[in-house]
Amino acid sequence: MPVVTNIAAYKFARLENLKALRERLLVLCKERALRGTILLAPEGVNLFIAGDAPDVEVLLAELRAIPGLEDLKPKVSESDHQPFSRMLVRLKKEIIAFGVEGIDPAAYTSPRIESQTLKQWLDEGKPVILFDTRNDYEVKLGTFAGAIPAGIDHFRDFPAAVARLPEEMKNAPVVTFCTGGIRCEKAAPFMERMGFKDVYQLEGGILKYFEETGGAHYDGECFVFDQRVGVDPGLRETGSAVCFACQSPLTAEEQADARYVENVSCPHCFRSDQALLEERIAARQEAIRRVTTPLPGSVAYENRRPIRISAPHEGWAMIDVLCAVFPHFERETWLETIAAGLVLDARENRISPDRKVRAGEQFMRIFPGTIEPPVNADIRVIYEDEAILVLEKPAPLPTHSSGRFHRNTLQSILHAAWHPEKPGPAHRLDSNTSGVLVCTRTRHFAKLLQPQFSRGEVAKTYLARVHGWPVEDSFRVDAPISDVPTALGAREIEQDAQSAVTDFEVLTRNDDGTATLRVKPFTGRTHQIRIHLWHASFPIVGDPVYLPEGQRGSTTSMEDASPMLLHAWRISFAHPSTRDQVTFETPVPAWAR
Repeated sequence: MPVVTNIAAYKFARLENLKALRERLLVLCKERALRGTILLAPEGVNLFIAGDAPDVEVLLAELRAIPGLEDLKPKVSESDHQPFSRMLVRLKKEIIAFGVEGIDPAAYTSPRIESQTLKQWLDEGKPVILFDTRNDYEVKLGTFAGAIPAGIDHFRDFPAAVARLPEEMKNAPVVTFCTGGIRCEKAAPFMERMGFKDVYQLEGGILKYFEETGGAHYDGECFVFDQRVGVDPGLRETGSAVCFACQSPLTAEEQADARYVENVSCPHCFRSDQALLEERIAARQEAIRRVTTPLPGSVAYENRRPIRISAPHEGWAMIDVLCAVFPHFERETWLETIAAGLVLDARENRISPDRKVRAGEQFMRIFPGTIEPPVNADIRVIYEDEAILVLEKPAPLPTHSSGRFHRNTLQSILHAAWHPEKPGPAHRLDSNTSGVLVCTRTRHFAKLLQPQFSRGEVAKTYLARVHGWPVEDSFRVDAPISDVPTALGAREIEQDAQSAVTDFEVLTRNDDGTATLRVKPFTGRTHQIRIHLWHASFPIVGDPVYLPEGQRGSTTSMEDASPMLLHAWRISFAHPSTRDQVTFETPVPAWAR
């Protein structure tokens, strides 16, 4: 098997011209196929390099030719594979981040203790305190027997750890140690500054101790900062790994734990699918709250509405087109609007009323200072994964832009809360209909899910409260519905129109003369449930359009309308990613219990 030479070395020295040095070392390392990291700072060099032994020696010779690095001594080990994925040479303020002014190892370090001397002290039982200056995740894999860990997550936290040590420890002999000795070059002098009177630093750290003593008095292995993760006292790579998610070192036993999933989780950070879902949902709810406080349409904005010229209007004057397409506005109103510069061409130029138009041209109608009517933005997230988003839509809330609603819509709110993603509803609920609504997170999944609705493969169950008591406990309405809206957006029952079938089941007949129904539509026509119930003489309570006694409302506006008691309760479909059949439902509203 191929043998790869691994070296770890550092040296505190005054270095200059670091940018030029960086370029020179990077070129050399790449020419020699070396990989690893070299950190350069005004205070010295710190490196971890692996490659063929002759190439490593060339690099060491280059470094030792630099003033101050003449006696650079690496710690050497071998592996059967390259532990690093790339070669980096970086410029830093410090080669070991500490952040304490006046600690300068190039000028002063605490007394050093050699590995053999420390082993002898421990063999003889000499009273000495071993202080592990490493991070907690490193200590986890192993440390000296009886050592006191600093209890830190980063070396910058070391000063606070020293402040927590007992006062009596300042008069005892203390030996600081770390992986290769570099942290102790700063840790030990700092402890002296803080009043510790007898402080030593282990020369060469744990790795040098392993090399010279074989690991006596040491329990476990030593964490190293490369793909080997851990080495044993023989400086051989162990079977330890690092969790992809939380970076915690993992023993062989922890890797055998059912909660360890490579590149996903480990026993220390594992959370159940339900816990992850709840966390994701909580974050989404906060995002929805943030983008709807205040309601986006409650702040005045310039609303721009496109006007596209259709083929029948080819060659018409613009004023005639506007009067034909929008007959509810007087001609004089359109003339005033054009004169105010509120109708622009594609280049945003003003137009004249007599401007002749061509089919396919697009103009822009400007509505300055637009403020939209209020809506109910209490959107609840039920479920989310990589493909779909399942919501409980409140009422009143339009699903898409229409009429006077452009920002105060479900889709606009979702785009803001999920930015930069743009999830889109896979189906539609009327503004005044509440309940479960499914969205897809990408166009790819939309193409897989939306055809299920058109093919009638999605099972939907609604709850409705209606005027009147149906005589039969269950009944079906099979009545075709026109796909052409009336002037107010309603629909008509017409022969030879689109087929529409809905089943109804009576759940309760209430004392106030209403009934609660379970509803199952088998087709998905606009207003299908509402118009079928109206056609059967049981209109929905609160419906502003399809009224009792066969009457029609004069408006489809949600303003000042009573809540419509129609709720999308349950939905079942084939998941667009897994193809498994899934079912989602919302809580039963109070009026249907």
